[in-house]
Amino acid sequence: MAGAIDHGVPTHDAIGDVTDLLTASAGHAGVFEELLPLALWVADGDGRLVQWSLAAQDLLGHTPEQMLGRDAKQALVPEENHQLADRLAGSVRTGAAVVARLPVRHRDGTLVDMEMWHCPLADARGRTGMLAIAADTSAVEGMRDALAALEGLFEQSPVGLAMLGPDLRYLRVNEALARMHGVAVDDHVGRRVTDIAPGTAVLETVMRRVLDRGEAVVDYRYTSDGPDPALRRTWSCSYAPLLGGAGRRVGVIASLIDVTREQRAHLEAERARRRLALLAEAGAQMGSTLDLRQTAEEVVRVLVPRLADSADVQLLEEAVAPDETAASAHGVARRAAASFVDPRAPAEHLEVGMIMQVPPGSEYERIIDAGRPMNLYLDDVDRLIPGSESEPLRAYLYARVGSARLVPLVARGTVLGAVVVTRTRDREPFDDQDILLIDELVARAALNIDNARMYSHERDAALTLQRSLMDPCLPDVGGLELTGRYLPAGEHEVGGDWFDAIALPGGRTALVIGDVMGHGIHAAAVMGQLRTAVRTLARRGTAPDQVLRFLDAVVADLGENEMATCLYAVHDEASGHCLIASAGHPPPLVADRRGTVAFLDGAAGPPLGVGRQDWHVRHLNLEPGSLLLTYTDGLIESRGTDLEQGMHRLARAVHDPGLPLERICDDLLADLVPGAADDDVAVLLARALPR
Repeated sequence: MAGAIDHGVPTHDAIGDVTDLLTASAGHAGVFEELLPLALWVADGDGRLVQWSLAAQDLLGHTPEQMLGRDAKQALVPEENHQLADRLAGSVRTGAAVVARLPVRHRDGTLVDMEMWHCPLADARGRTGMLAIAADTSAVEGMRDALAALEGLFEQSPVGLAMLGPDLRYLRVNEALARMHGVAVDDHVGRRVTDIAPGTAVLETVMRRVLDRGEAVVDYRYTSDGPDPALRRTWSCSYAPLLGGAGRRVGVIASLIDVTREQRAHLEAERARRRLALLAEAGAQMGSTLDLRQTAEEVVRVLVPRLADSADVQLLEEAVAPDETAASAHGVARRAAASFVDPRAPAEHLEVGMIMQVPPGSEYERIIDAGRPMNLYLDDVDRLIPGSESEPLRAYLYARVGSARLVPLVARGTVLGAVVVTRTRDREPFDDQDILLIDELVARAALNIDNARMYSHERDAALTLQRSLMDPCLPDVGGLELTGRYLPAGEHEVGGDWFDAIALPGGRTALVIGDVMGHGIHAAAVMGQLRTAVRTLARRGTAPDQVLRFLDAVVADLGENEMATCLYAVHDEASGHCLIASAGHPPPLVADRRGTVAFLDGAAGPPLGVGRQDWHVRHLNLEPGSLLLTYTDGLIESRGTDLEQGMHRLARAVHDPGLPLERICDDLLADLVPGAADDDVAVLLARALPR
């Protein structure tokens, strides 16, 4: 590795400056130090080491003190490679730089395979020496493979790849990322992400966090902005810190994958799941009541806010009004329920209960008559909402509503009204799946509203029938002061409970109270038949137990599923004596003028309609001032209260029999039935007058 001086070899002074620079910077080679550590040493014309770098010490273990002055060949080259070392030295003496792979002896005796660059260098005496620059072959190969892999990855990967410096400016991007951005590769270098894709400041924030914390971020989803949803793209962005020497963070490596299709599929699946959940919830919520107003409100609660920003349920008066008033309500719509999320909606034009006249020949009338839903557009607003008084509503719709649909409420071939749903401009317009869901929900709502409408009509008819059959005005009779009450079950149920008082010859009075099983028109009709039969039998002077036998036959003739209870009593004015027979009815309560309260002893006989005619007559002496209270089971039985508890409550409620009967009756009902009754309630009160 030693040799004589050769002409053309750089002088010691010329190359010495370079050597001094290399020596001075040995161990501090910047990028080389970080990516590929290089050992450097210098031998003079005699082949003796005159310089030994710190990097050489790190790679081979020898300190400068151990190496300086030693023969380089003897110290570093194994004996079997001495001839090869001599040939390389001869080439260097000719002024050539030689690159070769040689094994070099480590301090621990092992051999390190090294890639070496041998350069001629004049020593202090002007002879040709040698500068050796060496790197561990395995490190060189690793770097070569890494660079090849990086090149292949950047050139061939379909994934968008980029390297960014600590200032988050692009150092390198691949063609895939350039295509994603629509910007050439060269035009990326030196520019920031926001320069290439405006509106991506959030991505710079994420990358800055990666740099600051040294933690990778994987699969950060970013969706580009744009007025057209079809052109928006969704990216899966992953960032990792780019590490230099000693783990120093020198930049960011970024990968981007276009996941728009997968994201849309995921969103569609999520929307489908939400739609199914909404349908299931609608099935549970809508139709829970037969009240027309509450049913309309249920429709609004299902639609807003998850599916729409507003819902307006409008019912045609002629469809929901009683038959006798339907003709006069033609073309009139009433807002039954509404909800508007947007606080800027003109509330004074959207109040529940507002009545609107459908303009004859208008677009609204044609849609309602056809019974077919349609999307509404701004051009339709003037035709759908005519009139100068509606100008604030039209202005609001023009300014705020971005999507709307009008769906007629059609059930069993009858158009009941319409539902208008909207979304504001802040939200995506209705898509095809939204429209299908809206139409399905409104179709279900129409059936529920129609059920409530028909039930309301039936209830009104039953109540009318019951009132016509049961005269609430009790007669003036001798020896008794009378009053009574009838309460239907809640606001929507009419049943077969009734009471009656019949003046009989000889100063006698028949008192009747009964309860027909079931509700509705049928129960009211059965009640009417029993009431008529009782009046007929009473006027013939029929004994109480015989009256019940005849009534049992009447109920049996109506069908095997019919059943009723009845209490029949006859009071004699002269003696104050009462004869009482009961067919399955709750026992009457008796309170004397001192306030002592008791229920009439003796078990009630079987209900009417079961065919067992074993009713017994009980005797009661009703003293002047005493109170006889008869009632149906709806007064003492309710959810959470059994018969015995109800009777105790009733006994406590009759605390002062001397009060006016009307007051006693009102107090009883207020105490025992404070809200809507679970069942019909009938009460008949009789107080004995002084004889």
